Amino acid sequence: MNKSTLGPLGKLWKELLEPLVFALVITQFLGTLVGVSGVSMMPTLRDRERVFVPKYETWLHKVGVGNFQRGDILIFKPPREAAAQIPNLHKSALGLWTYRPSLIKRLIGLPGDRVRVSGGEVFVNGVKLDSSWTTDYWREQGCWDTQSDLANNATSSGAGILQDQPEITVPAGQYFVMGDNRTAGGSEDSRLFGPVPLRDIAGRAAAVVWPITRRTNARYDCARESVVGLSGKAVLNWRVLVRPPGFTPPQKAASK
Repeated sequence: MNKSTLGPLGKLWKELLEPLVFALVITQFLGTLVGVSGVSMMPTLRDRERVFVPKYETWLHKVGVGNFQRGDILIFKPPREAAAQIPNLHKSALGLWTYRPSLIKRLIGLPGDRVRVSGGEVFVNGVKLDSSWTTDYWREQGCWDTQSDLANNATSSGAGILQDQPEITVPAGQYFVMGDNRTAGGSEDSRLFGPVPLRDIAGRAAAVVWPITRRTNARYDCARESVVGLSGKAVLNWRVLVRPPGFTPPQKAASK
């Protein structure tokens, strides 16, 4: 039997550092799992679900190969300026430093797109987006927001960062995102903090992998802004996250 010739540094690399480096490469460049926290992507995603993110896609997009598409669900950091002013967008680590938590929202507008929000409806390049994949649910729950500033502006002054604008043209290299939760306080997104730069996007949520099953019906309490009951049959929860029909075919691209 051959005896190991590894010295102390070799053993340190083999037993500790090599697995850590391998895990880092996998999670940063190939794929990772991300947990959903909160209800801003209801009814599509529920609190504590976990999604698979193919990280290699993001790296390819950042070097100019391919692009994210309208309807994708993105994981990203909120813009630094907004995170410094909106309490929910910065967290403290043991009181030693603050950081921007990752958010998960749906991509509505690409660079150059004109996005308008009016009466709870979203328009991209002058075409009303069929948002029935989410608005039907909120109408059924009795709390689809059509009256607030967020329901009638592409950007709102509510957070004290942006001006009220019924329509916005998405700047180059940035993306306009919104949560699927269309209640009055359901989502902090581009309407409050503006479009998100590509550099702050970690990736696209491609599939739900946990939990294994979920109940088909979720009852939402609009006043408490939370799920208050699950019913219906338990179904397999493993699913690919496809773009809703409203995004196919895509809206006409904005003029360059």
